[in-house]
Amino acid sequence: MSSSAQQTRRVILASLIGTSLEWYDFFLYTTAATLVFGKLFFPTLDPLNATLAALTTNAVAFVARPLGGVVFGHFGDRAGRKTVLVVTLLVMGVSTFLIGVLPGYASVGVAAPILLAVLRFVQGLGLGGEWGGAVIMSLEHGDSRRRGFNASWPQVGVPAGYVLATGLLAILSFTLSDAAFQSWGWRVPFLLSGVLVFVGLWVRLRITESPLFSQVEQHGGTARMPLVEVLRTHPRALLSAFTARIGVDVAFYTFTAYIIVYLTGPLKLERSVALNAVLIGSALQLALIPLFGALSDRLGRRPVYLAGVLGAAVWVFAFFPLLDTRSFPLIVLAAVVALVTHAAMYGPQAAFIAELFSTRLRYSGASMGYQVAGIVGGALAPIIALKLFDLYGTTLAVSLYVVVALAVTAVGLAIAPETRDLDVAAGESGTPRRLPGQVGPFA
Repeated sequence: MSSSAQQTRRVILASLIGTSLEWYDFFLYTTAATLVFGKLFFPTLDPLNATLAALTTNAVAFVARPLGGVVFGHFGDRAGRKTVLVVTLLVMGVSTFLIGVLPGYASVGVAAPILLAVLRFVQGLGLGGEWGGAVIMSLEHGDSRRRGFNASWPQVGVPAGYVLATGLLAILSFTLSDAAFQSWGWRVPFLLSGVLVFVGLWVRLRITESPLFSQVEQHGGTARMPLVEVLRTHPRALLSAFTARIGVDVAFYTFTAYIIVYLTGPLKLERSVALNAVLIGSALQLALIPLFGALSDRLGRRPVYLAGVLGAAVWVFAFFPLLDTRSFPLIVLAAVVALVTHAAMYGPQAAFIAELFSTRLRYSGASMGYQVAGIVGGALAPIIALKLFDLYGTTLAVSLYVVVALAVTAVGLAIAPETRDLDVAAGESGTPRRLPGQVGPFA
């Protein structure tokens, strides 16, 4: 194996491990917010409003993510990708550990939910800078014909982090009494993050800088104000990245977060039923995301992405009726198929968004388009789903909400070029151009 191929594999591994740990931290909070934080940090509210308040603090991270994307994206385009990725991992690991030692409302009163929201905000800053750097490092190393496959590996960090976080919480929930889990059991996975972050740092410190960024840096082509230049030169790319992501987020958080609220609330099932169903679906995604990423290298980003959009839009109308059966096998079927459709969208998504921007602006542009959409999509999805069901008393309202969001994603795909054929190393003064012999908007 050549040294270049070895370095590409090392970069992909470092990106996968780092993003897995970041998403482990992120999903710990999301899952704990649905299971624990309402009672612990908002005990004066009724159960519904306590859960809503906990999910609102969860949404704080989505507001912070675009800011993290701007700040870390700026330095990623100015100083390089590698250093920024080390910093983002530290930011996320430390904030997660501190959540694990945070006292509840009974101990420090209103200061507890305020501190919780602040630490969740810091988590959002770290994740906001993480995604763009990990994806870009994987995409900018290696064979240009395998960009979809290479860039999909950081995306695997999402189900990997979810499996690790939710799996640990499920084990603790199963082995401990409810009182012990509510008191201290939930804290163990948060404290464990302080140990895991050192593993990620050790791996990331051993990789080299992106070769495409090094070429730009050597020729003095780095942008002085990357975000300003992105807004000026890539408005359509930003719009496409933003809209193409919204439906993916809404579908994902409906299928993985609201499912827990719905099964344990209106259907009054044990939380282990919801956690185990989503765990099985997430485990399957570990293999499916890179598979769909590789498929996008052959068929194109947009066809694979759109297939996932259509699949999710159809399946969401079967999703809730299957949950309503209260049958564990059918609940698992609902979660598994739902997350298969998500994998079809998520596999090509990283390369699709990153390829829309030139190397000198890629970190800022990809991070901004991706993270801003998280506010409209992921942050609000569980809250809107909860309120829609409370208001109308039917899951049909939730399903229609998911379909509308997916329609927005379809529009985002329609206004973008087929990015598989773009020469991402070219056109450094503006938008990437198509490879020789290709035709299309950027020829």
